[in-house]
Amino acid sequence: MSGCEALDAKKLVRSPSGLRMVPEHRSARSPFGLDEPPWVPDKEHHCRRCGKCFCDKCCSKKVPLPRMCFVDPVRQCAECALVSQKETEFYDKQLKVLMNGATFFVTLGTSDKSELMVCRLSNNQRYLVLDGDSHYEIEIIQISTVQILTEGFTPGGGNSRAIGMILQYKVPGSEELKQMKFTASEDFSCNKKLSASWLAAMHKATKLLYESRDQ
Repeated sequence: MSGCEALDAKKLVRSPSGLRMVPEHRSARSPFGLDEPPWVPDKEHHCRRCGKCFCDKCCSKKVPLPRMCFVDPVRQCAECALVSQKETEFYDKQLKVLMNGATFFVTLGTSDKSELMVCRLSNNQRYLVLDGDSHYEIEIIQISTVQILTEGFTPGGGNSRAIGMILQYKVPGSEELKQMKFTASEDFSCNKKLSASWLAAMHKATKLLYESRDQ
């Protein structure tokens, strides 16, 4: 088990909005998570995601909200419910794809050498783990930019396929940006399909990551 795979203890807490299963330590929280909005003293008719008050009709939907660690579906306004429903696909499907991993040729910085590595998201969602002859653990919150590389794209919006990505990240304690390039392995067609699915999930993860930072 790698250093980033240590089990993170969780506790059940009751917030005014409902039961939540949260990490014991704030530093162990998922980088994709969102903080609860400020509590509005209207127990039934406030949206648990944005925190605003609504009439009963406009805030009647109960939708899962895993990004705030709620155990059960919670009341959300129509706009937030749509966003949360889209995110549910990430938590139900794409997060598993990222954790299962995929194989890429990884190039460090401006090097002309690449190494075949299995890349996956750690079980606690906090690290990108790369395993080959070398081993790397990149903390998700240190990733500054992710650029997905595609082929087959046409200006008219034709079909394109993800074939790699360029990742820029900071090393803790340094302001210097490091870069890694991931290129899908062309060995087998099943590898290409798996890599494309992994990259699509990484693209979605990046959007959630930026949103949680902007909150």
